[in-house]
Amino acid sequence: MHTKNILQAGNTSNATKALIMLHGRGGSAQDILSLADLLQVEDFLLLAPQATNSTWYPHSFMAEIDSNQPYLDSALALVGDTVQEALAKGIQEEHIYFLGFSQGACLTLEYVTRHAKRYGGAIAFTGGLIGDQIYQNNYSGNFYDTPVFIGSSDPDFHVPVSRVHESTQILESMGAQVTEKIYPGMPHTIVQDEIDQANLVLGGG
Repeated sequence: MHTKNILQAGNTSNATKALIMLHGRGGSAQDILSLADLLQVEDFLLLAPQATNSTWYPHSFMAEIDSNQPYLDSALALVGDTVQEALAKGIQEEHIYFLGFSQGACLTLEYVTRHAKRYGGAIAFTGGLIGDQIYQNNYSGNFYDTPVFIGSSDPDFHVPVSRVHESTQILESMGAQVTEKIYPGMPHTIVQDEIDQANLVLGGG
């Protein structure tokens, strides 16, 4: 289970926008916060929760959901706590943005799709919705044209392109404006074009 440990950076006093940043497996909140140097978030409150033992859930995101419990539910709850921190500072939901890499990208997509509403935007660097299959009943709400960027490589050792496509279809069916980009032969990393796409999302709300 995850201990509540949420790092804050950026504009911590009077921000009107917030970016919630979710690190990958084996990473840290500090690691993902360093990405802010490449992003157009000068006036944003930055919030980065830390996964206990640096892992949001133990197995592949495409394993049976029960095999990743109770860690997955705990991780989703921690993201919810992070959203509440932004709201407590007076930041409206439509000005809350989400960003994640790899395992954090999967968690990002899973959280926002389970709680679809008009957000500022969501950015998933190599990820997809979680589960051995898509469980449509887990998802509810309407994104009301929330901009979403999903980038991934082909092939990727961790994230099959088919799951990226399925995830895009689900989000679009729920009203998201999704930009999906597949990068042939890209390593399991973040490339400059993805940063450029992320900045388009961050600048749009």
